Amino acid sequence: MSVHISVLGAGSWGTAIAILLSSKYDDVILWEFRPDVAKELAEIRENRLMLPGVHIPEKIKIISDFEKSAKNRDVLILAVPSHVMREVATRLSKVDFGNAILVNVAKGLENGTLMRMSEVIHDSIPGLSGDRVATLSGPSHAEEVSRNIPTAVVAASKHLKTAQDVQRIFMTPTFRVYANSDLIGVELGGSLKNIIAIGAGISDGVGYGDNTKAALMTRALVEITRLGTAMGADPLTFAGLSGMGDLIVTCMSRHSRNRYLGEQIGMGKTLQQVLDEMVMVAEGVRTTKSAHDLAKKYHVELPITEQVYKVLFEGKSAKEAVSELMQRGAKIETWG
Repeated sequence: MSVHISVLGAGSWGTAIAILLSSKYDDVILWEFRPDVAKELAEIRENRLMLPGVHIPEKIKIISDFEKSAKNRDVLILAVPSHVMREVATRLSKVDFGNAILVNVAKGLENGTLMRMSEVIHDSIPGLSGDRVATLSGPSHAEEVSRNIPTAVVAASKHLKTAQDVQRIFMTPTFRVYANSDLIGVELGGSLKNIIAIGAGISDGVGYGDNTKAALMTRALVEITRLGTAMGADPLTFAGLSGMGDLIVTCMSRHSRNRYLGEQIGMGKTLQQVLDEMVMVAEGVRTTKSAHDLAKKYHVELPITEQVYKVLFEGKSAKEAVSELMQRGAKIETWG
C-alpha cells in the first residue's frame, strides 16, 4: 500500500508506532522536536533513552522540521504527551496538511478545560471535520509493540468509516485493530485507567496482595464506567480493549510508568521525588486532577480516584486511603 505517514513525537510510543508501520509502508517520517536528538536518532538508529535495545529501521526518516513532517501526508499520528497536545495541534493548524487523517495516540485529559484529546485537537484546529480525527487506544506497551509481540487495540472515531480506515492502516500480523464509533468511551477508558494504575502501584508498594489489586481493578472499572456513561459513552465500551484490557495491562505490567510511580509512593517517596527520577511521562498524575474535577462537574462518585487524588496532592498516607475505602458504607454490588 502507498500510504504516506508521519508520526509526530519520538517518545517511546511514537518510536514504536513508526517501527510498526515501517514494516508495512515505505514512507514513514518520525518527527522529533529537538534537532540534536533527531540527528542522534537518525545516526544511531536507536532511542536509547526511551526505547533501549530496539533498532529503528533505516527506511524511517527522522527529522525535526515540523512543516516538512506535516505536509503531503495521508496520516498524521499525534504521539505527544497529553499536556503538549494543544501546542502541537496549534502548530499543525498553521500548516497546510491537506486531507490527512489525524490519529491521536495520547491517553490523557487536559487540565483546566477537562477536554479529551480529540476535543483538544478540534479546539486547536478550527474547521477540522470529525471524519478526519480518530484515536488509537488499548493495552499496548511500546516495549512490546516495537518487538512484534502480539497486541490488540481499538481505533475509534465519531465516524465508523474513519475508524475502519485507521484499522486497515495499522493492522499487521502482530498488531490487531478493532474499530469503534464510541470515541468518548475509548478516550476516557484509555485515560482514566492510568489513575487506577497509580492506585495499583501504591497497593504494591505498601505490600498488599493479589486480593487487594483484584478488588481495586474491579471496582475501579465500575467507577470509570459510571463517569463515562455520565459523559455520554456507551458503558459496554469499558468492557473492551480500551477499558478492561488497558486497565489490566497498566495495573499489572512491569512496563507501566503509572504503576511504577504509585509503587514508589507506596514505598514512602513523595510524588515530586518520583517525578524527578522518571524519564518518561506518567499521564495518570495530570489525569487524576482532571478526573477529580470531572467527578464534581458531573456529580459522579469516584471513591478510588478520590483517594488517589488525596494521596498524590494532599499528602494522605496510602494505608489510610485504603482503610477509608475498605470502611465505606455497605453497598449492593452494581455495575456503573
